[in-house]
Amino acid sequence: MLAAVALAAGCASPAWQSVAPGASEAELQARLGAPREIYQFPDGSRRWLYPAPGETRWAADIGPDRRVVSVRQVLSAEEFGWARIGEWTTRDVLTHFGKPAEISRFPRMLREVWGYRFAQDGLEYATMNFYFDPAGVLRLTQVIPDFLTES
Repeated sequence: MLAAVALAAGCASPAWQSVAPGASEAELQARLGAPREIYQFPDGSRRWLYPAPGETRWAADIGPDRRVVSVRQVLSAEEFGWARIGEWTTRDVLTHFGKPAEISRFPRMLREVWGYRFAQDGLEYATMNFYFDPAGVLRLTQVIPDFLTES
């Protein structure tokens, strides 16, 4: 009986996977609940962010028509690769990835650093750091392995 329960649990899809593109905002909220963060874009589209167990965060992108465009995990190496040094600002990072897990300030470097923990390659934990200048422009990105969780 335990094996059957474990097998069924392993086959169950996470709730976010049950939200198909084209679903309404109401359907999204019925399946995933209220988002933790909401960001509005100039074109009328929005991003709803949902934290999940572990080092994950799901983003539901909603078009101006209030229909779901996509739902995906955004704390990943692939998503972090979208950030553009010298172009992105704190606002861009915030609206793409949500609130950071940690904010550090380095007055001598004139930098503020936002850190996001994530499962690198789905296996090892790491922290993605975004370094901003005093004007809030992204100047450096850096991935640091999390040695405290190594087995």
